[in-house]
Amino acid sequence: MDVEQRLTDGLAQLGVPADENLIGALVRYLELIQQWNRAYNLTRITAMDDMALRHILDSVTAQPYLRGGAILDAGTGAGLPGIPLALLEPARRFTLVDSVGKKLRFLHQVVSDLGLANVSLVQARLEAYPAAGQFDTVVCRALASLADFIAACGRLAAPGGRLLAMKGRRPDDELSALPAPWRASAVDRVQVPGLDAERHIIVLER
Repeated sequence: MDVEQRLTDGLAQLGVPADENLIGALVRYLELIQQWNRAYNLTRITAMDDMALRHILDSVTAQPYLRGGAILDAGTGAGLPGIPLALLEPARRFTLVDSVGKKLRFLHQVVSDLGLANVSLVQARLEAYPAAGQFDTVVCRALASLADFIAACGRLAAPGGRLLAMKGRRPDDELSALPAPWRASAVDRVQVPGLDAERHIIVLER
């Protein structure tokens, strides 16, 4: 199956209507990852089909959990899940934060190449990022534990805002150790089309 068909079929299974422009932009993003990965070591997953599954479609599973207009992708790395979600949600504003300069250089190229007017890029350590209370949703698929996520990013969520943690297996030990006043309002298993692996999304709210 070619990558365009993989993305088209996968997005349809996730309930996302995909036109040629969206598919073309997602494929171009994967091509940029491949091109820059040789020098910048952005991902260990390098085959286009695997990236379509494990990067794009995996990222899209977070879309139904987004709330509000201001979204933060914390520790974005190669732009995941922020870039795919920004392509799907042009009316929302996405801020992608990472501390590694070379990843930000790559993302500046992506934003320029894809014409993403709804994406802002910030090089900062999350703990030092001075944007308290500015985001309706803070999403992350990279930080180690839920407690670490809350410690680094809880203050960045607006009143009534939420944190979204994208996980593999259900992290029961982490769920039992959430710091007050945070609680898990949802712990949902999600299915990435074509991927035989556990995925969970945890919604954390105060």
